[in-house]
Amino acid sequence: MNGITAILAALHDGEYKLAGRLLELAQRHPAETEIHHVARYLAQWSYDSGDRIRAIGPRFGLPDAARPSHRSDGARHTAASVPEGQDSGLVLLRELSEVHLAAARNSLHWDMLIQAAQANRDDRLLELASACQPYTRRQMRWTHTVLKELSPQLLTSV
Repeated sequence: MNGITAILAALHDGEYKLAGRLLELAQRHPAETEIHHVARYLAQWSYDSGDRIRAIGPRFGLPDAARPSHRSDGARHTAASVPEGQDSGLVLLRELSEVHLAAARNSLHWDMLIQAAQANRDDRLLELASACQPYTRRQMRWTHTVLKELSPQLLTSV
């Protein structure tokens, strides 16, 4: 496996996992209307990016895998890892932070892929990365903004 294939595999996995985390966030916090609706919308972006990677993947030696379906097992796992009586606001901040970090990891991988595509003069790969990376950056901006908005109230209302 060469480096481009490794990054594509990491992005394929990362985008689908990010979509799953966003959907879990939406499911776990239905009372937070903005989070519930926007997270579901942003999850679709990651699914779309993962699908685009799947389409180009065979050219780079990625196996033709089926699109993973979202299961709520991750939400149950997250709920089980929260200590009894922990403030739901702190749980929300932690989950938003985890989504932000997952998006940041994907964004870095997209940056690396753009650089490799430019170095190899691979227009198709450059088009893929240039089209998908802005969505990941928007996901990061959204989580960052929500964290900044919620942190003062949730961290000081003990």
